[in-house]
Amino acid sequence: MNRITDNREKAPLVSICCLAYNHRDYIKDALEGFLKQKVTFPYEVLIYDDASTDGTAEIIKEYAEHYPDIIKPILQTENQYSKGITNPSGAFNFPRVKGTYVAMCEGDDYWTDENKLQMQVDYLQAHPRCTLCIHSARIVTVDGQGADRRMRPYRKDRRIAPEEIIDKSCGYPTASMVFPAKLIKELPSYYVECPVGDTPLQLMAAARGYGYYIDRDMSVYRVGGASSWTTQGKKGDYEAGQQKYCRDMKNTYKAFDRATGGRFHEAAKSAARRIWFLTKVNTRHYKVVLSRRYEEYYRELTGRTRFYIRLEAGFPHVYRLLAWIAGRMRR
Repeated sequence: MNRITDNREKAPLVSICCLAYNHRDYIKDALEGFLKQKVTFPYEVLIYDDASTDGTAEIIKEYAEHYPDIIKPILQTENQYSKGITNPSGAFNFPRVKGTYVAMCEGDDYWTDENKLQMQVDYLQAHPRCTLCIHSARIVTVDGQGADRRMRPYRKDRRIAPEEIIDKSCGYPTASMVFPAKLIKELPSYYVECPVGDTPLQLMAAARGYGYYIDRDMSVYRVGGASSWTTQGKKGDYEAGQQKYCRDMKNTYKAFDRATGGRFHEAAKSAARRIWFLTKVNTRHYKVVLSRRYEEYYRELTGRTRFYIRLEAGFPHVYRLLAWIAGRMRR
């Protein structure tokens, strides 16, 4: 790491917020993605490690020693998530933000385009009413498979209405999100109480402006990590966990609806209903999933997902056989 830095004496224009926990195999990709950005402005990297046990913190510390004016870590010695702090960005990173804009990236994801940050900041600066800029991302599994898959909510560069940000059929890559720092100066209750960190940020952006989407893969969304939110959610009583998640998200949308005076009531109601539907998909309640009553949300699923749902629902023995064969082939 012998990179020369040249913009550290000025206040940062962008604060990159990154969360890490047991990301030893991935954190270098994230840090290198930040450091290789070609920009005309100074930026800082606010990285928070929640007491990793696999050596992640040591890697972060090494980078911070080489780039002390850029990389500013908090390295916990006791895990705070287990103590009930489930939104560490709001607790530990956002209060440290010095930039005019905030860029997000989890420690197991990474940026792949050296011009990403400049492109997004240029748009936000030229359009002060825009409160969220995102882009598409490639999806890869932890073993490097699935590189041909994409997280692509729209099919061309376009403006996103607030209602679309709230009620969308495809999620936004967290590592694509850049927004004005004014959004997080005062966090609403629905942010603090939400079980995930990116959804309430998007709701906050929708309440104060509009979004803009760049149809260009500029980051990687990594799935299947042992410490990822999705993987953690499948431990223990999965059915109960999905029910709790559904309740918590419903409460988030209700609180958002109250906070915005009902301006986005229908969008918030539909978004909560979609979450409920997706938990039924995840827990294989196919009688509900295949009901015509929920056809709108069913059509939003990928063709691959719909195929396997119908296969498992109609021919469970064939589905189990194919699943067994696929499992054997992955070994």
